[in-house]
Amino acid sequence: TIDAIATDHAPHADHEKDQEISYAPPGLIGLETALALTITNLVEPGHLTLAQAIERLSVAPARILGLDGHGGPVEAGAAANLCVFDPAASWTVNAATFNSKSRNTPFQGHTLTGKVVHTFFRGRRTVVDSSVQMGVLV
Repeated sequence: TIDAIATDHAPHADHEKDQEISYAPPGLIGLETALALTITNLVEPGHLTLAQAIERLSVAPARILGLDGHGGPVEAGAAANLCVFDPAASWTVNAATFNSKSRNTPFQGHTLTGKVVHTFFRGRRTVVDSSVQMGVLV
């Protein structure tokens, strides 16, 4: 049973990760690949429908964590917290183009389906044409 899909976005710079594994901080970049990995590995093989995947990535985590204002419906007058994506877009993971300072991904070179195009957080555009808008998450 998959109740929710989430990432623990705690990016680390190359110099932090480039050491013996017992000294390196744990984790890898997941935020920039989460949607595409979900579509590629869960939706395309038929484990989840696209609607179920979106619910597991948005509504379910917000409900489980009690995050009011997240994961809810788009409503007139409410600040937008949403993601616009192309579910059919195919792309190849290239960590050098990530917006995050982290480049630590086991998916380098993998071709995935589903690409985030725009995101809005509290009504402000945070990603436009797949690029993070710096300084908007203050």
